Amino acid sequence: MADKVIYYAVVNDLSSRDRPAGLFRRTYTEAGGLRDEAFTRNLIWKNSSTLVSAEHGDLENDFIEITEDEADLLMEQLRARWTGTSSA
Repeated sequence: MADKVIYYAVVNDLSSRDRPAGLFRRTYTEAGGLRDEAFTRNLIWKNSSTLVSAEHGDLENDFIEITEDEADLLMEQLRARWTGTSSA
C-alpha cells in the first residue's frame, strides 16, 4: 500500500479560498507514521508543526482539504506569486 497524502490550502485573514496564503500536505506512511510539510517560499517542502498546532486549538489559519490536482495548481500559483514569474 502506498503512502496516503492529503493536501490543504491555507486561508487566513489576509487571504481567501480563491487566493490561499499557502499549501500544506500530510503524509500517512505505510509504516504508520505521519509527516506534515509546508510548501515554502524556497519552493521546497519542509517539515512543519502548523497542522498539529491547528488541531490543538491554534485558530490563526483555516486548512481546507483540496485534491492533488488543486494542490499542483496552487503550487504553481504560489511559485509565480513568490518569484514574480510565470511558466506561461
